[in-house]
Amino acid sequence: MTCVVVDTNILFSILLRKRSRLRDVLFSSTSTRFYCCRFTIVELFKHKSKLMKYSAFSEEDLLVTFQDVLKRLIFHDELSMSPASIQTAFELCHDVDEKDTPFVALAIELDAVLWSGDKELREGLIKKGFDRFLII
Repeated sequence: MTCVVVDTNILFSILLRKRSRLRDVLFSSTSTRFYCCRFTIVELFKHKSKLMKYSAFSEEDLLVTFQDVLKRLIFHDELSMSPASIQTAFELCHDVDEKDTPFVALAIELDAVLWSGDKELREGLIKKGFDRFLII
């Protein structure tokens, strides 16, 4: 079973479009477990009005899709990650994009790949030796 840590920008992309390759990957993969940091739920709710404004969905359809997305994810509490994973992730992210530290830490913790649409993050982490990414 493949483990993939999904960052927030992937989820935003899935919630903005009715059809996309990202959405297909999340909903059709049967041999992959998708993980996410728990605080992502708060981030998505915090930006609900922006999602509503730019989404191709009606409000009701967006909420149904949001529920479907949540069902595909296994949420992991950031506070339960090991200090070593968090420290390693911080060292990798602090001068690239510090706010992505929890996602990188979770990928390290689970020995998973990271699914991020942030090209700058990927390039910065690859330069530092972290190269476990799901590229779609």
